[in-house]
Amino acid sequence: MATHPRPQTLAIIGFGNFGQFLAKTFVRQGHRVLGQSRSDYSTAAKELGAEYFKTADEVLDQNPDVVILCTSIMSLKTVMKKFPLQRLEDCLVVDVCSVKEYPRDLMMEMLPPSADILCTHPMFGPESGKHSWKDLPFVYDVVRVCNEERQKVVDDFVLIWELEQCSMVPMTSKEHDSFAASTQFITHTTGRMLAGLNLTSTPIDTKGYESLLGVIDTTIKDSFDLYYGLYRYNYNSKSEIQRLEDSLRDLRMKLEEEERNDQDQ
Repeated sequence: MATHPRPQTLAIIGFGNFGQFLAKTFVRQGHRVLGQSRSDYSTAAKELGAEYFKTADEVLDQNPDVVILCTSIMSLKTVMKKFPLQRLEDCLVVDVCSVKEYPRDLMMEMLPPSADILCTHPMFGPESGKHSWKDLPFVYDVVRVCNEERQKVVDDFVLIWELEQCSMVPMTSKEHDSFAASTQFITHTTGRMLAGLNLTSTPIDTKGYESLLGVIDTTIKDSFDLYYGLYRYNYNSKSEIQRLEDSLRDLRMKLEEEERNDQDQ
């Protein structure tokens, strides 16, 4: 198990399931982990070896090196509006949302000019990363670093994921969302469309059909709020739905044209 050569003080704002999942690895690497959330997770934090605080001000009194916004994309703006953002001067602020342009724009707009910004998307969670983070994708976009000294804090935070042998993917937020719309969002949309057909296993399932059932099973495990967040906050999602509708329409037109040609013979 990797130990970080320069442990940091990491504040996780939003200490729910995913926040605790991250905290477990952060603690194991030797970091001091501070948790804060609307609900009381003090018992869970203690079991993980982290510290828990009731308010954001109490967390910031501990002078964290990094503040990680670990909230859903749906609640990010509300959380930031209630947060003492003025106290984040000279601090690295990180988000872990599955959409990137929206939180980037929000942080650029709302954070103090001296706050550093790192947008990230760990493309795994408590299930897929249960035993190891090795080879799992970690996408990151260094949006703003105010001086050379602060760059060391960014590098040390990125090192956390390198030590866990993640597949490191430096990428702009715009590129991420473009790719995500045609991969992640389309996968979720397809899975939910198929789920609406109430498809079930049969005695004559093909491998392809089994794969489709697997897509359904994977996507419906996630909440509809998560799916809506991908739609609402990824600027590319609406065009992807239009492309999907156009493709289905074109496919049906081809089938009907073939049928007409058969009837004319």
